[in-house]
Order: sequence, then structure tokens, then C-alpha cells
Amino acid sequence: MSRLEVFGIEGVPEVRPGDDLAGMIAAAAAADPTTALADGDVVVVTQKVVSKAEGMLVAVDPSDPLSHKPLVEQESVRVLRRRGDLVISETKHGFICANAGIDLSNIDVGYAALLPEDSDRSARRLRDGIRARAGVEVAVVVSDTFGRVWRRGLTDVAIGCAGIRGIVDLRGTEDSRGRVLQVTEVCVVDEIAGAADMVMGKATGIAAAVVRGIDPKWLGDGNVHDEIVRHPTEDLFR
Repeated sequence: MSRLEVFGIEGVPEVRPGDDLAGMIAAAAAADPTTALADGDVVVVTQKVVSKAEGMLVAVDPSDPLSHKPLVEQESVRVLRRRGDLVISETKHGFICANAGIDLSNIDVGYAALLPEDSDRSARRLRDGIRARAGVEVAVVVSDTFGRVWRRGLTDVAIGCAGIRGIVDLRGTEDSRGRVLQVTEVCVVDEIAGAADMVMGKATGIAAAVVRGIDPKWLGDGNVHDEIVRHPTEDLFR
């Protein structure tokens, strides 16, 4: 029977610019035998702590709730929609998201967090760092919280990955009734990010989680930018 295990890594201390995030995650996981990392695990890390470790923090006026808005314009290559204070824009990474992904939650007062310069590169560094410190081969997904155009509510998605394919292409395979699938491409790293968020939450202080038991065939070279971000020429809505 197919089975997944998802658990948070507790004990990662407050992350500051320049911190060895991979070492902090590996040490916190090793401190509890029930969360010790194993080959084939997928470690999901929130964008917020990645941005903190990489110094992607910008000072804003703590007395002005809109003082981060100039940063939104700065980090956007194209504004798609505006409604009141909300801006839906395209970032230089190709992400379509609210306020260019700039966030004030779980950040020291007086600062805003920008997205990492290259989240796939961030994931590769974390994977390599965890391998060096824990001696295990894991995949890494960097997750962030996005809304969806046609649905209410938020969910976590992958903005970077390493050691795991972003898309599993099922085209040409058969379903349970023997029909050949024609268009099915599954964004497994988004599914993994959403699953991990169930144990990390938004206010728990748990910044990393492990998803264990994924299909080993999913592991391998992958990245979000090339596999998942849809090119504008394929986009029916932009």
C-alpha cells in the first residue's frame, strides 16, 4: 500500500542573515531520533527562512503599513492587476503572485522579506549542505504561500527544488481502466509543499519539514524555473 509520512523538524533556531541554514536543519533533525534524516527524504524549507539566511531583508518604516509598497514595484517586472492595496504582479523569477512575493509576517518589525534571488540555486545549496553535514541524500523543496486565481484560500507551492523532478509526466501511460493518458503532468513538488505545510503551519515557528516515502522514480535533476513556470506564450490568461 502506498504510504507517506510527513513531520516537522522542530528546534531550528531563529535564522539570521549569513547563518548556515543547512547545518541548522541537519542539527535540529539529528537532535531527535524520530526526525533523523534518511536517504530519499524530501526536506521542505519555507521561503522565509531561506530569505533570512541569504540576507534578502529590506528595512521599511514600521509605522507605515504600506511602506513596503515601493518594494513591490521594484521587484515586479509586470503588474497584471491592482485592486486597492493589492497588486498581482510577475516577478523576475516568472512567478505570478500577490505583492511580488514580499512578506512582512514572521519577520522582525521594520523589515520586509524579498524572495530569494534564485530559489532553485538555494535548494541546491541546502541539499548539498545537508548531504555534507548529515551524510544522507535528500531532495530539497523551497516552499512559499500563494493564492490561486480561480479559488479562495492559500496553499504552499514550490518556488525552488533540487534532487527531485518538478513535474512527473504521465502522458502515454495508462490509467486504472487502461486508457492512455494524453495531457496529465503532475506538479509533484507543489503537492509535496502543500503536504509539508500541514505540519509546519503559519504560526508554529516550524520552518522545515520532511516528506518521506515518495516514489524514488521522482528523484533526480529538477528545478522550478524551467519545469513549472509557464512561458507567457503558453499562458491563456496573462
